[in-house]
Amino acid sequence: MRFSIGHRLFASVLLAILAVAVTAIALMRHNVMSSFGDYAVNIELDRLDQLAGVLAGRYRRHHDWHFIPADPEQRGQWIADELARLQQQRLAPVPPAPPVPPVPPEAPVAPAGPREMEAPQAEPAIAPLPPPAVPAEPAPPMEDAAVDDLGLQDRVTLLDAGGRYLAGRKIGAEASARRAIELGGKPVGYLVVARAARPSDAMSVTFIRQLKDSLLIIIAASIALSALAAVLLAAHFRKPILRLAGGARALADGHYDTRLAEARSDELGELAHSFNLLAQKLDQVEASRRQWVADTSHELRTPLSVLRAQLEAVQDGIRPASAEGTAAMLRQVLSLNKLIDQLYALARADVGDLEYQRQRTDLWLLVREQAGAFDDKFAAAGLAIEIGAAPGESMVLADPERLRQLFSNVFENCIRYCGAGARVTLQARRAGADLEILVDDSGAGVPDAALAHLAERFYRVDGSRSREHGGAGLGLALCQRIISAHGGSLGFARSPLGGLQVLMRFPWGGA
Repeated sequence: MRFSIGHRLFASVLLAILAVAVTAIALMRHNVMSSFGDYAVNIELDRLDQLAGVLAGRYRRHHDWHFIPADPEQRGQWIADELARLQQQRLAPVPPAPPVPPVPPEAPVAPAGPREMEAPQAEPAIAPLPPPAVPAEPAPPMEDAAVDDLGLQDRVTLLDAGGRYLAGRKIGAEASARRAIELGGKPVGYLVVARAARPSDAMSVTFIRQLKDSLLIIIAASIALSALAAVLLAAHFRKPILRLAGGARALADGHYDTRLAEARSDELGELAHSFNLLAQKLDQVEASRRQWVADTSHELRTPLSVLRAQLEAVQDGIRPASAEGTAAMLRQVLSLNKLIDQLYALARADVGDLEYQRQRTDLWLLVREQAGAFDDKFAAAGLAIEIGAAPGESMVLADPERLRQLFSNVFENCIRYCGAGARVTLQARRAGADLEILVDDSGAGVPDAALAHLAERFYRVDGSRSREHGGAGLGLALCQRIISAHGGSLGFARSPLGGLQVLMRFPWGGA
């Protein structure tokens, strides 16, 4: 079964609200129950006021406590019997009040004499009789049912003024409270109430019963609030998530120009920003792939076209099959073979499949040997190479054959783009934990904007470093892969000699 974000949020919010409500009720019940013992004892002491008054009256009449039964068993039950008798008296019906006697009629007045004729007077109104008194219903006793359930009648003890036992429950080690029986302002005895062992047990049912309606309201309100919060939160989170899902589908369909709004400042905003970076990277990769295919096709087409033209010229009899023509065709084949080898090496380096046989190698010695192997080529190009002082310790962990390939590409780049009479210097220096190899030339400079792109495959600089100098633009790209595999870096800058500086940095002592 599929659960949407709205359903999950609803369940989460509902559980959170119910957990808070249950915890609050449990804490409230715990607090009430923990303090109910003192509350119940105070109520029980108040209920003993009438018993204390009755016992004080009897003590006044008898001047002592001899009216209490002498039998120990009767003494133990005597307090309970007295409380039961007082309870019956409180519950007894109140006798009706006697009826009010009727008012007797007034005596007749003698008639007036003939000499005095008075105006007749109105008869006095007879007050209506009050209605018969209705017997008042007995007032319900001010007693807590839960307190009655605690068995007060079995926990009361009567002590004399000296604290000696008289009647009721035997004094034990349990906690208790007492009420003085006073006569003339002086205590003549004490009523002691032992605390109930578990007063909360009697209150639990009453407490839950009173909270029943409140609990139903809390549950209903929790469900309503959870649904409302889930709807609002789901709408708040679902829109950007749906936009992300739509953007991901667009990327899967190849629309790498897809971008999302980054207006949010939360994690979803960061996710949208990361999505845009991914889309931009994919767009760049796709553009690079297309350029790669186009450049590769072009580089392969050039030697193949030249080779095809020469072969067709020989076949058509336009050019005779000579040693010179064969050598020209062989140069095109070798150029094509070199290009294919470089493409193959780059492809293997991209997938991490280019093999390296690392061993401890004296880097400065190796680069000097490779520069010596190019002496004839430097001389043929009219270049002069200057080799600096040894850096001292120059051991690195590297593949000597891959490093020779690296330095060969760098030196060939100098020969290809530096004109006759230019200078080339080779130096080494320590830079912290790295060993740096610097190759500077005094040839034509490279624009600053092009320095960051020299290691890109098929990249060429306009002007003096164009295709007319030969090369497919893959040598420095392969150098970048080789030196990165050794944990180093390849950089380019303006040379103090006026041309290009190639900076190769290797971890000293090995990666």
